[in-house]
Amino acid sequence: MTTEVRGPSEHRRRWAITGASQGFGRALTEEVLARGHDAVVVVRDPESLQELKAEFGERLAVLTADLRDETAVAEVGEALTDLDVNVLINNAGRAIVGAVEEIGLGELREQLELNFFAAAALTRAVLPLMRAKGSGAIVQMSSQGGRVSFPAAGAYSASKFALEGWSEALAAEVGPLGIGVMLVEPSRFRTGFNTAHSLGMTSETDAYAAIVGPARADLAEVDGRQEGDPVRAAAIIVDLVEPSLATDGGLPLRLPLGAEAVRRLRAAYSGNAAEVERLAAVAESADFPGMRPSQRAV
Repeated sequence: MTTEVRGPSEHRRRWAITGASQGFGRALTEEVLARGHDAVVVVRDPESLQELKAEFGERLAVLTADLRDETAVAEVGEALTDLDVNVLINNAGRAIVGAVEEIGLGELREQLELNFFAAAALTRAVLPLMRAKGSGAIVQMSSQGGRVSFPAAGAYSASKFALEGWSEALAAEVGPLGIGVMLVEPSRFRTGFNTAHSLGMTSETDAYAAIVGPARADLAEVDGRQEGDPVRAAAIIVDLVEPSLATDGGLPLRLPLGAEAVRRLRAAYSGNAAEVERLAAVAESADFPGMRPSQRAV
């Protein structure tokens, strides 16, 4: 395999990318290397990157870890600090599909461990380094399911909603320090996310078969037919991050990707705004009478 090198980049940086063996992670790794940057990637199977490693040599550092393991996450965090990364892309993740009642607390914790806590731990690990330099970028691969949930996606959306809320606060805290934070909210992309290897399915119960069944079938059968192109998505993400590093800012907080994400998020935001207006008078009546509008620092 030969990858076209569109560089070297005027501002060569070191990008850390988790979940780089396939999908968004693989596409982002190839895009970053093609632009002349260095990459540090985290995968469970290092053999999945043999071709890239042979082509790019020392410009590609491969760390092997299962980010569901707290000890492994801590070790990766130490390695990223030692490697002086400029950009962190928290991409590793998977979905456990099933009705809320069908998913046990152990499975729910596993979902949060990988999709939220691992990302939070690695972000915290690189922040002191980025603060010292006064620059850096953190990209959190969320989902349209991080803003809108639906039957069968309760556990997955819980992990992504957590990532979104945590990262929104983070962006406000580190933006003044020169560090950008961007949440990426893709719709359906051909990433391997929907393969049997990646997608966890709970045992189906009769009570929820008619409600959750269609979503189960859609998620399991859509692989290879998704509308989104991860290569195009990777180019868009890198296009946004590169200039933000040069100017110490300018990243959008949220980046929806794919026409379906735009359509669904527009509908969700419009619906939420309409519901607030419909209930505004009732909501405001809960305050003590005669109170002045609140004055807060945030």
